[in-house]
Amino acid sequence: MIVTWMLQTYLKDICRIVNGLLKTALGPPTGSTTALSPAQDITFRHESVKCLVSITKSMGAWMDQQTRIGDLYLPKISECNGTPEHHLPLNGEEGNASDHELHPDVNSEFSDAAALEQRRAYKIELQKGISLFNRKPSKGIEFLTSNKKIGRSPEEVAFFLKNTAGLDETKIGDYLGEREEFCLKVMHAYVDSFNFNGMDFGEAIRFFLRGFRLPGEAQKIDRIMEKFAERYCKCSPSSFSSADTAYVLAYSVIMLNTDAHNNMVKDKMTKADFIRNNRGIDDGKDLPEEYLGSLYEQIVKNEIKMNADSSAPQSKQANSFNRLLGLDGILNLVNWKQNEEKAVGANGLLIRHIQEQFKSNSGKSESAYHVVTDVAILRFMVEVCWGPMLAAFSVTLDQSDDKLATTQCLQGFRHAVHITAMMGMQTQRDAFVTSVAKFTYLHCAADMKQKNVDAVKAIISIAIEDGDYLHEAWEHILTCLSRVEHLQLLGEGAHSDATFFTSSNFETEEKTPKTLGFSSFKKGTLQNPAMVAVVRGSSYDSTSVGVSASALVTPEQIQNFISNLNLLDQIGNFELNHVFAHSQRLNGEAIVAFVKALCKVSLSELQSPTDPRVFGLTKIVEIAHYNMNRIRLVWSRIWNVLSDFFVSVGLSDNLSVAIFAMDSLRQLAMKFLEREELANYNFQNEFLRPFVIVMQKSNSAEIRELIVRCISQMVLSRVSNVKSGWKSVFMVFTAAAADEQKNIVLLAFETMEKIVREFFPYITETETTTFTDCVRCLLTFTNSRFNSDVSLNAIAFLRFCAVRLADGGLVCNKTGSVDGTVVVVANCVSDVQGLTDKDDHASFWNPLLSGLSKLTSDPRSAIRKSSLEVLFNILKDHGHLFSRTFWNSIFYSVIFPVYNSASGKRDVSLQESSCSDSSASIHPEGSTWDSETSSVAAECLIDLFVTFFDIVRSQLPGVVSVLTGFIRSPVQGPASTGVAGLMRLTSDLGSRFSEEEWKEIFLCLKDAAISAVPGFMKVLRTMDNIGVPNISRTYADMEWSSDHELTNDEFGDDNLQTATYVVSRMKNHIAMQLLILQVATDLYKMHHQSLSAASIEVLIALYSSVALHARQLNSESNLLKKLQKACSILELSGPPMVHFENESFLNHLTFLQNVLVDDYFTHAEIDIETELVAVCENVLGIYLKCAESVTHPGTVPVPHRKLPLSSAKKEEIAARTSLVVSALQGLEGLKKDSFRRYIPRFFHLLVDLVRSEHSSGEVQFALSNIFRSSVGPFIME
Repeated sequence: MIVTWMLQTYLKDICRIVNGLLKTALGPPTGSTTALSPAQDITFRHESVKCLVSITKSMGAWMDQQTRIGDLYLPKISECNGTPEHHLPLNGEEGNASDHELHPDVNSEFSDAAALEQRRAYKIELQKGISLFNRKPSKGIEFLTSNKKIGRSPEEVAFFLKNTAGLDETKIGDYLGEREEFCLKVMHAYVDSFNFNGMDFGEAIRFFLRGFRLPGEAQKIDRIMEKFAERYCKCSPSSFSSADTAYVLAYSVIMLNTDAHNNMVKDKMTKADFIRNNRGIDDGKDLPEEYLGSLYEQIVKNEIKMNADSSAPQSKQANSFNRLLGLDGILNLVNWKQNEEKAVGANGLLIRHIQEQFKSNSGKSESAYHVVTDVAILRFMVEVCWGPMLAAFSVTLDQSDDKLATTQCLQGFRHAVHITAMMGMQTQRDAFVTSVAKFTYLHCAADMKQKNVDAVKAIISIAIEDGDYLHEAWEHILTCLSRVEHLQLLGEGAHSDATFFTSSNFETEEKTPKTLGFSSFKKGTLQNPAMVAVVRGSSYDSTSVGVSASALVTPEQIQNFISNLNLLDQIGNFELNHVFAHSQRLNGEAIVAFVKALCKVSLSELQSPTDPRVFGLTKIVEIAHYNMNRIRLVWSRIWNVLSDFFVSVGLSDNLSVAIFAMDSLRQLAMKFLEREELANYNFQNEFLRPFVIVMQKSNSAEIRELIVRCISQMVLSRVSNVKSGWKSVFMVFTAAAADEQKNIVLLAFETMEKIVREFFPYITETETTTFTDCVRCLLTFTNSRFNSDVSLNAIAFLRFCAVRLADGGLVCNKTGSVDGTVVVVANCVSDVQGLTDKDDHASFWNPLLSGLSKLTSDPRSAIRKSSLEVLFNILKDHGHLFSRTFWNSIFYSVIFPVYNSASGKRDVSLQESSCSDSSASIHPEGSTWDSETSSVAAECLIDLFVTFFDIVRSQLPGVVSVLTGFIRSPVQGPASTGVAGLMRLTSDLGSRFSEEEWKEIFLCLKDAAISAVPGFMKVLRTMDNIGVPNISRTYADMEWSSDHELTNDEFGDDNLQTATYVVSRMKNHIAMQLLILQVATDLYKMHHQSLSAASIEVLIALYSSVALHARQLNSESNLLKKLQKACSILELSGPPMVHFENESFLNHLTFLQNVLVDDYFTHAEIDIETELVAVCENVLGIYLKCAESVTHPGTVPVPHRKLPLSSAKKEEIAARTSLVVSALQGLEGLKKDSFRRYIPRFFHLLVDLVRSEHSSGEVQFALSNIFRSSVGPFIME
């Protein structure tokens, strides 16, 4: 209690008292006179300082007293709440009554009495066990299990705790929170017994907490809430991205419940506060504001009731409720984004109320006393007097060497720091701490005195006593400790850390042999610039000192420095290390601030240009070890700071520092992996992420190799404990697989090989998504350019992964049942219909299959072939597990891109009902596939399609399009492969094809032929830009002047190259078109009985389009002349234009004749005869035009006589003879009525043939036959 006068008078008195004491402590001003003797003046000044210290001490003592009062009202929970007799456990009664119920006929008096006695004895034993549990939970469980009242399995004990009446809820919570192995198993079984399926988060946590009371120890709460979060995410896998989110949100909900339902909490948390506090908790993303708002309303309107609520006064319970739950150091962590001084402002109402009371009583004459119990009033006093106190303590400490005076000043500093730190007065706290730190004179050791050493001791005491409230001031304290350690090393003659930063320690020793020992000091000379900087000193804020060449150190400075180093012997290693060991006792906020400050100090040490050191780095490793067992909520915040630090240091230009940092990180990771991680959590991954970042960004091959070795060692030695850390492991190995150093690639793959071969079950033990990470890593190894064996082995491992996936090698925790049973993928995929509904397997199969699909375009032949075989073997071996929908997805995203990528295209556009959009060339010039690869690819595709035809038959157009793409290839090998593949496909499945599917096949052939024409014609048009003299002369003129010699003067070199390319393309185009016609003809011959009229129409259109295209090419007279000249100059054989035209018409004609002979279709469906007559007309017309006589320009034609045909014309006529004969035979084969109907259309052509010149008698013979058999009878009628 503190008694204060009215505020106005009181503040003025405080100012007068403190300022008066300050003036007295500072002594009379310079130049003034005083009646006091020097001794009296000094005593008077010291007493003034003592008074100021006493004032400061009394403030701190009152503040501590008021703070401790709340602890006296902590609710006391009895060890046993009592167990009324009527609270009988149901399981006990049921277990006892079972024997009696099995024998209803046994109704004798003796048996009834025995049964009753047996039940009574059972109840007595059970009540004894419950009573013992309520005193000592472990003893009670041991008693009950040994007497066989409950089973010994964790599940049976958990059932007992959950369903037995009379158990103390507090003791249940304590027992569940224990860290012993059996207690942990019981807790896991207890939590797993809850079914949160269908519950929202607020409802789930309310349901969970109704059966026990959260223990008072933070570590116990952490273990329980960690398991709760895992269980909730397992029951509701789509609720959050990971269990980490549920874990943090659980604490936030508990804090909200406490805040909202305690009357003494005046500054209530708003909905906006709650939403802001939970930003970024869902794996870096925000939860929906609507969701958080609804959760807020649910908790605020309906309190989460904790059983066995304390009967302590509400006013005191409000202040101590969080302590009772063990949450006083935890709940504020959820609110870490708020201003730390926000709570202080909450007392503004109280202060204004006191001011109003003072004003209302100011006019009264009598004195009034006001009792104040809230420590907020102390802020006024500190704000008024902290400046004078700081000045008094600082000036006295600086000017006086008196032991008593300096001790008093340092005590004043300690009390002032304690008050300002506890009150959250950041500015004042930092001012006092900084002043003490400066008075240590560690930055200028040559001028140190005993009082400075005492200041160091004061700094250490402040760190130990007030560490929870220092926050940013930790940086000053840790800087002092760093400097103390540095000076102590110098005093011991040890080598500086600079030797650690050199490339060779031997070189350092040669250059500066023992320059840091006392022997060097005694000689009065210093060679080391860093040593000179230490002796000469610097300002307090300097982190490094540059020493000029002219700056010398005197022997006197050296002697003072040596003497002062001896003073530091008063501070042993124990005191220094105690600060860091004590860090494990700091609260959650304080340890985070401590780590931030230590990282900052360490970075400044490492970046020092004159004397870099690793003290801070080593201490970071130490405090990480000390604090690793903190609850996950706190440790995650610590690691966020440390992670950034290790990344920064790991990317340092100094190789030695980076190596030291990565090795330190390895040590921490090894220790951290000893901790068990539950399913759906992501903290191991976060812990190992610095390895990933440094691996990806470091330019040092040594660092990258070290990281690979560190990760390999961790995985192989802690493989059973690795859970979410697999993601980071595979990311490191993925980066290593793409490394430019061969040894790094091979080293990483060696570990990957061991992981896949021996430890594959561990990969997906808790997270099935790590399977995808493993697959991506192996795919990266397949691209290794150093060793093809690595690539081939990686492909083989991918097949192994597929086998494990198909056999149920992945544990489906996310889709597991809510009753705790384990479900494997094999159980999920055994039913094809099940896959259709869920298709959860797609996320695992897709990366694997897509990766192999992309590998088929690898420039290395062995890799292409191996990936093709493995891909299709996987599909063939495990395709029975896939649904129809997934098969469709596989074709579009995996299979068709295989053939598309070979042509250098990126996208495949395949439609289920038509292949017209996907009939582009699969292998244009420059394709990466050779004939062997094309053959393997086609065979694999057909094998797969035939095997699963019933389920994938909808993909027939796409498959045929792929095969026709091979046929369109300009290379002979792939074209032959395409023909063979299509023939095999129709041979194996022809009898199972429907009429519509046959139509689709022929449509693809037709589209393949037609779609190639535009691109070919575009190439052909390039000849239009080539001018050749006299090219406009007729063909006859060319023949008449055939003796004219052609020279390449008429063609430039570029034009000749163009002509060469055009000739080559034309030959390939003609061969492809004829090959398509041949395939169509063969398919018709083999399967004509299965074809519908619609299919015949498509074939007719195909033959017609090719024939017309051939005719169009032959009509390009100028183009043919240019090509003839070019071929003559280049000594090349010309493109077989006449052959192309003859063969296309002949195939068309033959097909129509075969259709007429087969007679499967009525004339009402298809008018074959009309089409046949039209084709014959075209053939006869072409022949007659070729055989027609041509006169020279300006000459008069001779009546009834024709010039003899040139040799070229005779050759062309000879080439067309067989076609004309076939056309005449086709007309002759028409039925009598049909011939009579169509003869007006072609009779004049027959007459012209009679008078034309022929190269052989075949035409005349065919003409005589048609006149004799068809025309003659018609005329004779």
